Amino acid sequence: MNTPILAVDGGGTNCRIVCCAGGQRHVVGVGPANVASDFEGAVARIVAGLEQLAGQLQQPLRTLCRQPAYLGLAGVTGPQMAARVAEALPLELLRVEDDRRSALVGAHAGGDGAIAHCGTGSFLALQRQGAQRFAGGWGAVLGDEASAQWVGRKALSAALDVVDGLTDSTDLTETLLREFDGPAGIVAFAGQARPYEVGQVARKVTAAAEVGDAVGVALMREAAMQLLQVLERMGWTPELPLCLTGGIGPQYEPYLPEAARAALVAPQGAPLEGAITLAQAFAAEVQS
Repeated sequence: MNTPILAVDGGGTNCRIVCCAGGQRHVVGVGPANVASDFEGAVARIVAGLEQLAGQLQQPLRTLCRQPAYLGLAGVTGPQMAARVAEALPLELLRVEDDRRSALVGAHAGGDGAIAHCGTGSFLALQRQGAQRFAGGWGAVLGDEASAQWVGRKALSAALDVVDGLTDSTDLTETLLREFDGPAGIVAFAGQARPYEVGQVARKVTAAAEVGDAVGVALMREAAMQLLQVLERMGWTPELPLCLTGGIGPQYEPYLPEAARAALVAPQGAPLEGAITLAQAFAAEVQS
């Protein structure tokens, strides 16, 4: 517990890096760090964050980089990507994993429970009797159901359905068509936007749903049911505590069935807390 460690919680919208040493924490934020969608940018931001931390601690970067480090990063799809990240960073002792494990450990303080994490991307994680299981997190092209990016993309598609006469217009779809200068603007935006930029559209969806917009409500309900169906296939049952985490995750609560709402609990800690716990465990392994 007293060994200086580094922990990184990197998501598609924000990345935080913490150094725990001498009973103190020093934290910096460096922006998006999804190594699948923007590898070079994510690595550059992490390195910049390490340099900023070294400046705060008034020590050379090479000294900071000798500390055991645990990185939970969005976009780490397997051992090859983890190795690529490790090779690109100046850290000497590190473990690189995807961001699902640190989120689960942080939310339930290492105990049993489940999370539905929906930020720019999404994934689900469950721990029962110490055994962990994960699903999702495969990115905007192949998955990320119920993520902010998914909700934003579905909303833009709904606006195009209005143009095609396939669904009725609502305040939400009218707003999107107006703000993006019509269907051509929507298509142009979607063709070049990064996932976190599409995810910003979800803010309009959640706001519209709160005032009863039909398209907004339908999208939020569809997303909530997507999460519940996957959780149940993973083995979740209502007696297991469930956390909704991420930027949009907690906003699905009103759209879940009563039994699922009754199982909801507030996270005991953020993903960064889980990353710190895992960094401490990694440091113990290194020492032994």
